[in-house]
Amino acid sequence: QVQLVESGGGLVQPGGSLRLSCAASGSIFSINTMAWYRHAPGKKRELVAAITSDFSTDYGDSVKGRFTISRDNAKNTVYVQMNSLKPEDTAVYYCTAEIISRLSMTTGNYWGQGTQVTVSS
Repeated sequence: QVQLVESGGGLVQPGGSLRLSCAASGSIFSINTMAWYRHAPGKKRELVAAITSDFSTDYGDSVKGRFTISRDNAKNTVYVQMNSLKPEDTAVYYCTAEIISRLSMTTGNYWGQGTQVTVSS
């Protein structure tokens, strides 16, 4: 069984910064792409950022230049550093990862439970 646990969300003022973390645990053989998505009320879920196992990155247009995704393969953890936050960044942020199970050697897409980020003065 594999689990993803996010942390680091909260309330921040416009212009402020937050760093989200997501740790994968369980029967893991390897992890391919890890990513962050967000979902705001009344809006579609959107890609925030993604990072492959060889550290190639991709960003949603609305966060380019402000957010930075990184990962620590030794810790099975992905991070997103969010700077210059805007009220429109308010959303529930979800971590996802493509993980090969050590037990079955099959690939599955796993999601965390989400963490709330609120940008408000």
